[in-house]
Amino acid sequence: MTIGEAWPGFGGPFTVAELDRMPSDGHRYELVDGVLVVSPRPTTVHQFVATRLIGVLSAACPAELCVIVEPAVQLDPVTELAPGLVVVHLDDVGDAKFTAPPLLVVEVRSPSTALIDLNRKKAAYEKFGVPSYWIVDPEPARPELTVFELRDSGYVLEATSTQPLTLPHPFMVTITPADLTKGLLR
Repeated sequence: MTIGEAWPGFGGPFTVAELDRMPSDGHRYELVDGVLVVSPRPTTVHQFVATRLIGVLSAACPAELCVIVEPAVQLDPVTELAPGLVVVHLDDVGDAKFTAPPLLVVEVRSPSTALIDLNRKKAAYEKFGVPSYWIVDPEPARPELTVFELRDSGYVLEATSTQPLTLPHPFMVTITPADLTKGLLR
């Protein structure tokens, strides 16, 4: 494959098929409506918080569901995202990427993606029909969880909190933002 084969034709949107042909170079590539979004590798704080959250969710997760880390979620031919983690039905596990809406998508916010997470990705997940969308702000001094739930009118902000939250979707779980960053200095 030549470098030119990995890029879209002049003037057209980038497609998931073209994204799949790109070489791995350590960056995180996502597509939002045909626009390529390139992010740096997540920080160790990001990974630490994501790992803690995976533990909390996995401990409360019913047997028919599972927590998956950084999967590819293809929303349509020109939109593919790589959220921090998702909760899906165990029956949906097996292919290279998820093509049906996860029950929960969680993004661990980083300075380079904060606006994209709160705007473009949120709109894309809403349109795709993801029932629950969470954003974790991993700032060690003041970690925060923001929870959106899908209603007929679109996403509704259910909570933004630095305090413990007991959430019913996709299953009953209590998330304490301070526990996600406990032990980190800053």
